[in-house]
Amino acid sequence: MTQLLWLRSDLRASDNTALTAAMAAGPTVAIYLITPGQWLAHDDAACKVDFWLRNLAELSTTLRALNVPLLVRHAEDWRAVPDVLLRLCREHRVRCVQFNDEYGIDEQRRDQAVAQRLQEAGIGCRRHLDQLLFAPGSLLTLAGGYFQVFGQFRKACHARLGIALPECASSPAAQAALPIASDAVPLQVPGFAPPGERLRGLWPAGETFARQRLARFVEDGLSDYQQRRDLPAEPGTSQLSPYLACGVLSVRQCLHAALASNRGEFASGNPGAVSWIDELLWREFYKHILVGYPRVSMHRAFRTETEALPWRRAPDELAAWQNGRTGFPIIDAAMRQLQETGWMHNRLRMLAAMFLSKNLLIDWREGERWFMRHLIDGDLAANNGGWQWCASSGTDAVPYFRLFNPLSQSRRFDPQGLFLRHWLPELHSLSPRDIHDPAVLGGLFALADYPQPIVDLGMSRARVLEAFRNLQKVPA
Repeated sequence: MTQLLWLRSDLRASDNTALTAAMAAGPTVAIYLITPGQWLAHDDAACKVDFWLRNLAELSTTLRALNVPLLVRHAEDWRAVPDVLLRLCREHRVRCVQFNDEYGIDEQRRDQAVAQRLQEAGIGCRRHLDQLLFAPGSLLTLAGGYFQVFGQFRKACHARLGIALPECASSPAAQAALPIASDAVPLQVPGFAPPGERLRGLWPAGETFARQRLARFVEDGLSDYQQRRDLPAEPGTSQLSPYLACGVLSVRQCLHAALASNRGEFASGNPGAVSWIDELLWREFYKHILVGYPRVSMHRAFRTETEALPWRRAPDELAAWQNGRTGFPIIDAAMRQLQETGWMHNRLRMLAAMFLSKNLLIDWREGERWFMRHLIDGDLAANNGGWQWCASSGTDAVPYFRLFNPLSQSRRFDPQGLFLRHWLPELHSLSPRDIHDPAVLGGLFALADYPQPIVDLGMSRARVLEAFRNLQKVPA
């Protein structure tokens, strides 16, 4: 029976659950759908679309070696997907469509519509757990609900991992050649201008490179990850998030690599390995939240009472934040890093998000949208979870009265101003003392092409604390 492998955010041949299952079941054909209208609706970044296409082209070569034809079809948005897939199944006499699960509300509705249409036509549909270590709903509280606190979720994950580790899927052998020609992968999609070669050079495509980057990180960076992960001037993070987001690497591959370097331990042993495994579990946690609390996929706050916060409409301040012109060097350097590389250091993501949502009291959704439109690793669950954590509107969020001070954070994590000098060349001549807060120089620095601070930190702190305190006074 001919199988159709529907590729989505799983652009790899190794440890691909649906690919392995499809090829074990019969002759397999792969399909990838170009859906520009949906990508625009989901604020997918142009650099992310380009990255996915480059990885799809690499995967096409790997699939060719397995004699699996790759077809590329166009569907403006996901409403058209059931009809496109059904036509393809009839054209190639497909008896079963196989794919790996995705977890946003739109993705779940799309997949349900596809399954229903195929079932009506007498075509099978098999869904697989691949993007996560544990299926949503398989880890629940004693009360039967989804975990809302990461520490408790982490404990449940550790208990499950202690019983059995999720295994990587075996690599399939090549199948007999099929009389179906593969389609060329487009170099770009209208509406998504390709990035420059500099950005592309930062993120080479293909699972071979991704596995090499993982191996280098485990060998050279994992042991001191806990100490270096917060220092933006150092290469202290894995920079694997784009490869995880589009499924060029699997979370199982990452987990097994970390465990192999830590004598099989996930909760003890090397602190760097334990800390990085925790980051994988945070990723898992936020995807479970998508399923357990679908409202977070629909631009809603997890803590619904925070919907009443008096968010400010301040377009000039929002634009200053977006363009790295706030007058706070660590925020501006972070935002320029984002625009030029498609990526931002995780510590800086927290600082930038808290500055917008707390110091400027601008709706976190504005920031969530801006990040998605520029991140090469844009992922609904992680991006939404991180923004709501910083805005104190999400699950297990930072307490509303905790604000990161961008000046003290800058001095602490970039003490010599190396990161600031790289992204803010107009501040290059300043001393390690002054570069974090050029405003203290007053008129001595007024001629430089750098703005004055757009907000007073003390006033902004008092303003947001008052907003949250007033929220608590509102009758339930």
